[in-house]
Amino acid sequence: MHPLVKLAKDAVEHYVRHGKALKPPDEPTPEMRERAGVFVSLKEKGRLRGCIGTFQPVTGSVALEIIQNAVSAATRDPRFSPVTAAELDSLNYSVDVLTEPEKIRGQEDLDPKVYGVIVKGGDRKGLLLPDLEGVNTVEEQVSIACMKAGISPGEDFELFRFTVRRYR
Repeated sequence: MHPLVKLAKDAVEHYVRHGKALKPPDEPTPEMRERAGVFVSLKEKGRLRGCIGTFQPVTGSVALEIIQNAVSAATRDPRFSPVTAAELDSLNYSVDVLTEPEKIRGQEDLDPKVYGVIVKGGDRKGLLLPDLEGVNTVEEQVSIACMKAGISPGEDFELFRFTVRRYR
């Protein structure tokens, strides 16, 4: 198991069992010392069980982003009830470390297999990670991101793209 994925797993298990956040490793890997936005996804039997992340870094390191977002994915994703101790052994984890988002001219600069997308309309933002099962076209990707942001069809919005390093 990759060290970033193990950190996410340990963070969730520690929080669910002890009710407090895991401390970051004493000797973090070079990747853990970087600063970047991070998404942590939890799946159970192949189905999404929680996913929370940050577009850009809000903590001092990738390790802290992983710990914070793993706990949030397990306990604060509004689409799901909090993860219970009985579920811990059946969860699979993935960690996406995001590159800095770059503003793009339009949908012609996107590829849903390569780039994630951020839509921004006013103070509303929606993000969709790249290479997601069932999202095969740029139009689907942008539409889902707009829906997440609460941006209606026909409203103006800006587009940003990013890539990820995905760890499972």
